[in-house]
Amino acid sequence: MMTNKSQSVKKLPLVHYLIELRLALLKSALAIIVLFLLLFPFADQIYTFIAAPIVKAIPGSNLIAIGVISPFLTPLKMSLILAVYIAMPYLLYQLWKFVAPALYRNEKIIILPLVLSSTTLFYSGLLFSFYVVFPVIFNFLANVGPSSVDFAPDIQYYLDFIIKVSFAFGVAFEVPIATILLIIFGVTTTEKLKKNRAYIIIGSFVLGMLLTPPDVISQFLIAIPIWILFEAGLFFSTFFKIRHKTSSNTNKSNDWNSKSHNKMMDEIETEMYEDAILKGKENNL
Repeated sequence: MMTNKSQSVKKLPLVHYLIELRLALLKSALAIIVLFLLLFPFADQIYTFIAAPIVKAIPGSNLIAIGVISPFLTPLKMSLILAVYIAMPYLLYQLWKFVAPALYRNEKIIILPLVLSSTTLFYSGLLFSFYVVFPVIFNFLANVGPSSVDFAPDIQYYLDFIIKVSFAFGVAFEVPIATILLIIFGVTTTEKLKKNRAYIIIGSFVLGMLLTPPDVISQFLIAIPIWILFEAGLFFSTFFKIRHKTSSNTNKSNDWNSKSHNKMMDEIETEMYEDAILKGKENNL
């Protein structure tokens, strides 16, 4: 009986997780499509709102469309990208829901707040780039060129620029989460990161140079927040470290041996087997 059970445990999880992965991808794609269909009727208004920073920088002038179908495809593309950004919390929830069964209980407690905080930081990076960075960059670019040259960007190039920079700031604002995860999983320690702070500061400026257009202003505007967020990640990582020490003092299970690990793996396999059996019965009904 145990042999059949162990064989079922080995065979069922792969099919089970493939089905769960397919459902998660279908739900994510459906959410993006629904949001896109809701946003598409307002594509012109959305692009007008997105183009506000550069329009304010060049009063009395408008964006131009070089491509024949750019006036149609560009707002369409903007609506699709905005749908992905809006659906980001739901996409992260589907990711967490798919990964959660493979996590231990203490890992689930940590992962859920990290998912919520990473979503908040990503949106904060988008808002920071739109309301702080773009007005500075466009005012600088509009006044730095020769007086004999009219500054009238193409709508497609402008959209590509907006997407690249805003996404770069959204990813850059995830630095605290990356710092905390590196410390939690033992890749590095707080002391090592503090000792190498100078290299990390230089790396933030190099990263800003790679993620932003070739101008000094946007490089500084992304490098300085990365540095500040890195310091915030170091500060909050100490709480996770203290919490880990406290739990290790109250619970002697910090030193994992082979027996306890095998026991936990057996419990996980038993739970997976029981869940697969229950779902099989539900499907038969």
